[in-house]
Amino acid sequence: MNLKLIPSGLVLFRFLISPFLLWDALDGKTSIWFIVGFVAAFLSDIFDGIIARRLGVSTAQLRQADSWADVCLFSSIFVSAWLVYQSVLITYSLPLLMVVFAQLIWWIVNLVKYGKPASYHTYSAKFWGITLFIAIVALFGFDYTGIILWLTCIVGFIHSLEEIAMTLILPAWTHDVLSIFHALKIRQNLQLETLSEL
Repeated sequence: MNLKLIPSGLVLFRFLISPFLLWDALDGKTSIWFIVGFVAAFLSDIFDGIIARRLGVSTAQLRQADSWADVCLFSSIFVSAWLVYQSVLITYSLPLLMVVFAQLIWWIVNLVKYGKPASYHTYSAKFWGITLFIAIVALFGFDYTGIILWLTCIVGFIHSLEEIAMTLILPAWTHDVLSIFHALKIRQNLQLETLSEL
């Protein structure tokens, strides 16, 4: 077995399990396998990057695929939530729409500047992922929303603003930039390199 294929396999697993999660919610309710599948997908998202860095295969292509797998997974979760918990989403429509709007602006800014989505994998993205995980398990596992859904939306909004600012700061598409401070440092280093070449 080629160990270097493990990260790609974990990303592929997230792509493949997403439609099954959606299929489980089509009848307006979910089984225990929905939570099991989602937890497995979430763990794959954690370990694909760790393993890729350890094996030295953390390429731009892999990180982009990782981002698209996340989009696929959480889009399936959102549609599933609409099918099963429509009234909850309507109740929390304001914070949810706030995040959706911020993410839409994020997509537009990145597509206009780079022609493709960013793949920063920031600290704020990791924190948002944790809050999303808790909120999804609370909703589908325990029918609970409460303050955790508000927290998830607030973190998601702040994360989106940070990455929009990073795209405006960085002159070229760059993957794995951990925060806006790292983006500022990259920009500063590029400017110093340009000056030294003059």
